[in-house]
This record gives sequence, C-alpha cells and structure tokens, in this order.
Amino acid sequence: MAQYEMQESTLPSEGGKRILYPRMRLTGQDTLDDLVRRISRGTTFSPGDVRGLIGTLVDELAFSMGSGRSVKIEGLGVFTPALGLRKGAERETGEPGDVRRNASSICVSGVHFKADKRLVSETAGYCQLERSAVKFRKSSDRYTPQERLRLAQDYLASHEYMTVEGYASLTGLRRTTANRELNAWCNEPGSGIGYRGRASHKVYVRQG
Repeated sequence: MAQYEMQESTLPSEGGKRILYPRMRLTGQDTLDDLVRRISRGTTFSPGDVRGLIGTLVDELAFSMGSGRSVKIEGLGVFTPALGLRKGAERETGEPGDVRRNASSICVSGVHFKADKRLVSETAGYCQLERSAVKFRKSSDRYTPQERLRLAQDYLASHEYMTVEGYASLTGLRRTTANRELNAWCNEPGSGIGYRGRASHKVYVRQG
C-alpha cells in the first residue's frame, strides 16, 4: 500500500493563505533487474530476452529522437528530445550584435516525457493510498542544506545547467530563498557549483 503526506505549496496563494497538497511518500526505487524479473515470470520470455528487448527499445528511442522526431508509445507516453547549450557556451540573448549560437555549441540536454492516459489510469488502479503517520511539514523542511547541495550536485552531474526555478522545484524552497542559497553555494569553495551569465540570463553550472 502506498502512503501520502500533506506538504505546503511553495507557490504564492490568494490572501497569503497556505495551501497543502498531497505528495506520495516513495519508499524505494525499482531497477531494470526488478522489472525484468517480474516480466519474465509472467511470460515465456527469458530474463535475457526481456533485457535485450528493452535495450533495443532504448536504442531505437534514441535513434528516433536524435533524428529530430518525438516517439509515441501507446499506453506508455510521448518522448521528446530537449536541447541546451554545451558547457561554457553563453546563452543567446537575441539582441542586435550579440553572439549567435551555432550547432557546435548546442546539444541534447534531456528528454521530456508525457505519460499516456492509460499509464496514468493503470497506475491509479494499482494504487491504494493511506495517509502517512509523518506529520505535516513545509516543503522547504524536507531536506537539510547539505542534502539540498547534494541534490544540486547530482542534478548538474547529468544536466548542463540549472536555473533558480529548477533548484526551487528540486528542493521545495521559495524562489528568493533558492536564489540566495545558490549564490551562497557559488561562493563556497568545494561546493562544485558555479555560474555563468548575469541578471535574467544567469544559470548555475557544475564546477571543478
């Protein structure tokens, strides 16, 4: 049985009233081995067959998206490639005379996924919820400062850059607090976080 807990939204609300929202309390993470084992038990495919098919599916997804197409898998969802700038490349502002980014400074930075309604419906069908015994807490209280730093470091290990909004969403901090904390990490030796750009074009990057 899955559990949920109520947390305070970091978004502003009318009249300054706090708004609570339900959040599923995750108790672990299934791996490919777990899925392969369950699929193999329920079919005539061997674990090797299942793993091979999944590996081939991943390769074909990458080929299609790398060729400039999105991929729709019925019952699963739509996969769409996302672009970003390579490390060290300044963001283009579009101002007259400003530097223009060419293809060599742009790369695939991630993949967006939109779940199919069937996947959402089947997930809901398997889900039986009960309220967690954990008491209400603010979103910003979910992590200690060092845990938030680790979240930022892990994020930047697989992404080219992070925005203030991204850090706020990742940690549950309000935007102003997220901005202040990111700047503090940039000034702390050994944090592994730096920045590039300025003002509205400022983003945070992996350093060292």
